[in-house]
Amino acid sequence: MGKAGGTTTRREFVSGSALLTGSLGLGLSSGGSQAQTEPQPEAGDRTVEGGFSTFQQRRREALWSLLGDLPWTHEPAPPRVVSTEEHDEYTLERLVLDLNGVEPVPALLLIPKRLQHPAPGLLFIHWHAGEYGLGKEQLLRGTEVQPAYAPVLARMGVVTLAIDSWCFGERQHDANGRRGEEDTFKLMLWRGQVLWGMMMFDEYRALSFLASRPEVDAKRLGAMGMSMGSTKAWWLAALDPRVYMTIDICCLTDYESLIAEHNLSGHGVYYFVPSLLKQFSTTGVNELIVPRPHLSVNGRKDPLTPPAGVEKIRSRLLPLYREYGREEDCRIELFDCAHQELPVMRSTIIDWMRRYLAVA
Repeated sequence: MGKAGGTTTRREFVSGSALLTGSLGLGLSSGGSQAQTEPQPEAGDRTVEGGFSTFQQRRREALWSLLGDLPWTHEPAPPRVVSTEEHDEYTLERLVLDLNGVEPVPALLLIPKRLQHPAPGLLFIHWHAGEYGLGKEQLLRGTEVQPAYAPVLARMGVVTLAIDSWCFGERQHDANGRRGEEDTFKLMLWRGQVLWGMMMFDEYRALSFLASRPEVDAKRLGAMGMSMGSTKAWWLAALDPRVYMTIDICCLTDYESLIAEHNLSGHGVYYFVPSLLKQFSTTGVNELIVPRPHLSVNGRKDPLTPPAGVEKIRSRLLPLYREYGREEDCRIELFDCAHQELPVMRSTIIDWMRRYLAVA
């Protein structure tokens, strides 16, 4: 697929950005730290009949260009099956994937026994929470604040893939997980890479593997995660239009609101992309998902997602979905909780999956 459908290099993007930002302007946000030049669609570009999809593609290339040097030229080798486990409702394959050419990527592939062909596919993206040893196993084990999704997805007939992110699970190469993450972040910067970019590249390539599976309908692909996994889910959907349905749990963070709350320390180093705010707001990233189905559930008491910021994102995205005649396909909600998935949130998520992705 190349560089998300384009071949723009970092130098070409920088040289062309003056023209791009000069023709499409945006006023200052509160605090003034966001760039004055984040491009916005012109009035005629906000409709299906207009040029919004072209605008999105141009912006998608710009977003990719901020993610450092990525191994686009690497051709993945076939996956290696490590083991196969039979469970009551699904078969679990433990795999090693070749996604980036730098290090192998351990993965879980859940294949429901109640399977209709072709089946929907879901990329389940694990969280951070300082639990470096957990990684992809979150799909099977859950956490204290989120029950396991494996049995739920199996019963719904959803083929599910989960990978270990850089520095997590079987890719934790330092017993001190935080030190390993910080060292990886710093070394990548020296080499012209961005940890978040390499993380997103792995998820992008993982989605390609999922789409290639014979059991999976490549037109029904979803991305879902909590916390770090939440942010990855909406970023991946923005970067890759193959993601038909997005579910993000407890981390739709408006960057400017987070700055205003003085809580940048609440997010790990992986979260930060050089020069991001010169080109994108959180809303600007999420606009690249429109008009595909997008569910976001967040805690009103969660310091990682200031509620005013969540409401600001919702107030800007809903009118755009409305112009597409798809207002019901965007739901951004706040619940009376902190950084956790309540039972009512789980019910909302399952209903959303049944509506947009699953076969049962």
